[in-house]
Amino acid sequence: MYLENINLLNFKNYEELSLSFSEQVNFFMGANGSGKTNLLDAIYYLSLSKSAFNSNDSQNIKTGADFFMLSGSFIKDSKTSLVQASFAKGQKKVLKINKNPYEKLSEHIGEFPVVLIAPNDTDIIREGGEFRRKFFDGILAQLSHAYLNELIKYNHLLKQRNSLLKQFSERNHTDQDLVDTYDVQIISAAKFIYGERKKFLDEFVPVFTNHYQNLSEEKEETSLSYTSQLESTDFEKEYRQALKRDIILQRTTYGIHRDDFIFKIGEHPLKSYGSQGQQKSFVIALKLAQFDIIKKQKGFKPILLLDDIFDKLDDHRISKLMEMVAGHSFGQLFITDARAGRSEKLFAQIKAEVKVWRVEQGKIV
Repeated sequence: MYLENINLLNFKNYEELSLSFSEQVNFFMGANGSGKTNLLDAIYYLSLSKSAFNSNDSQNIKTGADFFMLSGSFIKDSKTSLVQASFAKGQKKVLKINKNPYEKLSEHIGEFPVVLIAPNDTDIIREGGEFRRKFFDGILAQLSHAYLNELIKYNHLLKQRNSLLKQFSERNHTDQDLVDTYDVQIISAAKFIYGERKKFLDEFVPVFTNHYQNLSEEKEETSLSYTSQLESTDFEKEYRQALKRDIILQRTTYGIHRDDFIFKIGEHPLKSYGSQGQQKSFVIALKLAQFDIIKKQKGFKPILLLDDIFDKLDDHRISKLMEMVAGHSFGQLFITDARAGRSEKLFAQIKAEVKVWRVEQGKIV
């Protein structure tokens, strides 16, 4: 699978742009702030119906405009699929495939998968459990529509239940029957999501470990584990018994929205004891494992986006990535870098078709 071309209109700092891509390596060079990352984000948006960096679609509209439009042609199994995305202020976003609108945006997720490696990825390690859940949910959503639908349902029900808890607290009155109606559905969705996360991690961890050992020259031992309140055999009982506390706190305190993924270096938390290099290796290993798992389950290679990562990596880790590129481990690759000479030197060493663009202030020059 690869992206043949892309068209942007009023997207971020681009007024209008059309590009045709190489099936192998595509390289955007330019100063920081020129718009290189925005090009990767446009590709990400067409693949996943959302920006990797701005959850608010109005923030993706070019200053002074009222809308943005994106389109691109994906080639998969020798078939061309035209994907179009548009958003106007005050309206809902529209996503189309071959000019036919999706009834649900979730139907698009996983059709044209991407993996993004970006400088802020270490937030997965440094920040709270929400960031780690988002990462693993993002992979599972691209692999399984059933998982994505259950996750959407769970989050919708959770929001409604929390609103109900707030009402109970303010009115000092509890409608037990109404709570039970939500709880039956929430518990059912939670059990499904927990089971899928647990099963997925069993497959993911060995792949991740192999990549980390390769990046670190097998110098350190790491571990990745999953923790959830659903591990308790009395989860349903504990969940229901927490209602009084939930009403006081005005939020649901039990469920898969409290799950976390534990990252360790040796016997210690990676967040506190891992060096910057170790944390970077850990994150890249996570993303490369994501790539491999998607490739295995989908039967084709996802698009790989590398955003300005060469400034953040040492020579050893860069050479390991380039070995993978040279060995054609990846399919279509999009790379940004502020230092043109460095990347051109790297790509001169590999046998691949490379297309290069210079980006300046939202324009290709």
